Amino acid sequence: MHCPFCGHEDTQVKDSRPSEDGSAIRRRRFCATCGQRFTTVERVQLRELTVVKSDGRRVPFDRDKLARSIRTALRKRPIQEERIERIVNGIVRQLESNGDSDVASKQVGELVMDTLKGLDQVAYVRFASVYRNFREAKDFEEFLGSLPERGGEADEEGRAGE
Repeated sequence: MHCPFCGHEDTQVKDSRPSEDGSAIRRRRFCATCGQRFTTVERVQLRELTVVKSDGRRVPFDRDKLARSIRTALRKRPIQEERIERIVNGIVRQLESNGDSDVASKQVGELVMDTLKGLDQVAYVRFASVYRNFREAKDFEEFLGSLPERGGEADEEGRAGE
């Protein structure tokens, strides 16, 4: 592993710990050349995924982009970071275990929509407004009209509020 500070090729692992859900290993590293410490994360990857965009372009799957879009939809919502990581891990596992290395961007978007719909309606609407490219207020009205009524918002544990 190259040091991100000085570029030296040989760094030492000082500590390794599994993540809370066991899907990754966090490693604390030390560079003997410059003395800096940094953390790396190691994840299991079943296969290399390629996202096929609606216009036919093919781009490498970017887990960080998926996580950013989910975090953006859930910004200022009562969902803990660990839960977001589990959601991202679950979506990535579903895509990897599908059997095909090529994944349609629509499939990724629909998986996120399905997950957010059951988790937080505000985040669901936020994501849908970007994913489905809402252009006017009436687009929101039509979409909101299709949502079922709910008694209360879920808290970070997924329970309905009182």
